[in-house]
Amino acid sequence: MSTTTEALAIAIEHHRAGRLGAAEAIYQRMREADPSNADAFHLLGLVQAQTGRPAMAVQSFQSALALRPDWPDALANLGNVLRELGRPADAESVLRRAVALQPDSAEARNNLGTALETQGKTDEAIDCYRRALAIRPEFAEAFGNLGRVLRARGEPAAAIDCLRRAVALRPDLAAAQYSLAVALDEIGDRAAAIDAYRRAVALRPAFAEAWNNLGNALRAAGRLEESVESYRQALASRSDFAAAHYNLGLALGDLGRLDEAVWSFRLALELQPDLAEGYVDLGNALKNRGELQAAVECYQRALALRPDLAAAHNNLGNALRDQGLLDEALTCYRRAIELNPGQTTAHSNLLYTMQYVAGLTPADLADAHAEFDRRHAARVAPAARVSQPITIRSGPLRLGFVSPDLGRHPVGSFLVRVLENLASEGVETVCYSDRAVKDDLTHRLQAAATAWRDVLGVSDERLTETIRADRIDVLFDLAGHTARNRLLVFARRAAPVQVTWIGYEGTTGLSAMDDLIADRLVIPPGDERFHRERVLRMPDGYLCYDPPASAPAVGQPPCLSSGFPTFGSFSNPAKVTPEVVAAWARILNKTPDARMIWKYRGLGDPIVRGRFLGHFAAAGVGPARLDLRPWSTYSDYLATYADVDLVLDTFPFSGSATTCEALWMGVPVVTFPGATFASRHTLSHLTQVILTETIAGSLDEYVELAAALANAPDRLAALRSSLRERMAASPLCDGRRFARELVTLLEKSAIRSG
Repeated sequence: MSTTTEALAIAIEHHRAGRLGAAEAIYQRMREADPSNADAFHLLGLVQAQTGRPAMAVQSFQSALALRPDWPDALANLGNVLRELGRPADAESVLRRAVALQPDSAEARNNLGTALETQGKTDEAIDCYRRALAIRPEFAEAFGNLGRVLRARGEPAAAIDCLRRAVALRPDLAAAQYSLAVALDEIGDRAAAIDAYRRAVALRPAFAEAWNNLGNALRAAGRLEESVESYRQALASRSDFAAAHYNLGLALGDLGRLDEAVWSFRLALELQPDLAEGYVDLGNALKNRGELQAAVECYQRALALRPDLAAAHNNLGNALRDQGLLDEALTCYRRAIELNPGQTTAHSNLLYTMQYVAGLTPADLADAHAEFDRRHAARVAPAARVSQPITIRSGPLRLGFVSPDLGRHPVGSFLVRVLENLASEGVETVCYSDRAVKDDLTHRLQAAATAWRDVLGVSDERLTETIRADRIDVLFDLAGHTARNRLLVFARRAAPVQVTWIGYEGTTGLSAMDDLIADRLVIPPGDERFHRERVLRMPDGYLCYDPPASAPAVGQPPCLSSGFPTFGSFSNPAKVTPEVVAAWARILNKTPDARMIWKYRGLGDPIVRGRFLGHFAAAGVGPARLDLRPWSTYSDYLATYADVDLVLDTFPFSGSATTCEALWMGVPVVTFPGATFASRHTLSHLTQVILTETIAGSLDEYVELAAALANAPDRLAALRSSLRERMAASPLCDGRRFARELVTLLEKSAIRSG
């Protein structure tokens, strides 16, 4: 007997020291030498459970219990292993026996609680955890389990209280730190959640779920590079973690690292082929790479898996719009709205896409935008209008600017000179940036602002509170219904006066949007009735352009060396409607030696190219005369103007930033303005530069003007040599003048009825 006792003591010493192999070998010999030794079976089962062999552990525990049926510790350990094996009902039965034998055992009640929780018996599990805590008030694991189940039941405050007590008692409990982080994340306390996730992974470096959720919290906070590293840590621990591959793809996509994003999404889908959302986001990355047809196929695959997935219908609409298939895109948006009536993204996309459609009148657009206000803005608007008449305070006027595009984007190019000159007008400015990636223009805008708020991932409610706390007098919307807009912040009446400007084409439709900055050309006198906002007209143009410092020098028109004129367009295919194709074909047929360059993202897609080449061929223009080029770097894009003699504007959605870029490169633009705001951008810009000779009053005149100017190389040369200087001296590029006139306009219109 003494030999057996000594052997058991040696084995237990090995076991406690972590020398599990040595302990197991002794337990095995003891079991073989004495098959009636219950301790040997029980301790062998513990080693097997600890070394990842739960099925073998079950057999060992059952052998021990066959010898000692009423052994609470063996019952408890058997119950735990059965739960880990996915047999919660069997675990519950065993653990109830353990509790019956030891009703004062906090551990037994805690373990029974976990078996009940696994089966969804939430109330019984909570009762077990609370009984365990009544027996042992400082039982950290029970606090952690109770907090986890309270969080799942939708009681975040009580859950956080329990989880904080758990980690106070046992700071080394990685699971409790993780559960606390999840609960904090759910109530929006992102900074505290990030800290708790970091404590969890510090305690358990291979805690893949915690690394993944840490990445999600960092991504939501706009800390994208850190989120990428967190997802990579999750995958280092678990290479087959589909959710981490997927989330890594999202973060890489946000950073513009599209090739890596595509790879991550594809890995996620290999592991989880039924992940419809994965196909949606793979489609988004492919679309942003210009692979439009491949993107369409991804969205269709998502819809095959989940026909009711509104996001897939919406994003399919975006890809179809970018291919110029407007009717099909509108159908997709309407289906997305039917499936998710309360979500604003598809509705905004519908309204934005309507701007491209020929034949829609300002009245049509006004009615459609008013529906957005009724459907979405009204449900978040204050019960009573809280705006009061503004009085000019003794302090400086405070202007706020809300945009996801404060960087290398048309919005940034049209804002920066104004922002840089507002301080000299005695104005304070606060920018609320929803931009994920900062570039050189972002830094320039940030330097010009009095204050800068990075608000990526901040909820509309919290952003509204922030703007109110900043005591903004006039808040500018710079997005309208374009991507990632914050119109519901404006619907909540974040500032006393709210103005839409730069980022959209006309009315937002919001009753809470007070004013719209325009000029006499984009909104002619008499058209005010088509805008929910009051129209405030700048004395010159409604925009101020910052030409690219990196633009190459202006050279001679290429027609002088090639012997034939080259037309150009740098427009989104969504703008190149059948009516535009027909007009361009007429121009090319009138100038039989001419060629045309059309450059934009997606034109490298064989399906898109083939369809447009077919449209032109049907109108009598062969593919040899058309040079369709995909997107490129910005410097290469600007250099392409050296190959173009004359830019052909689109209609009914004309160019804006592209028109300014063409003029800066010395290339005149022929335009055909219509009745809508979107059709009149170029009209405004050309008028400021005093280039009215290229503004057509009819479609026939548009064709005749373009053909005539293409056949006038001397006139093209004269314009090319003078346009940059004329533009630089014009109101279009005069930031100081624009800032002064904007402040004057705001001050004149600031006293208003409530």
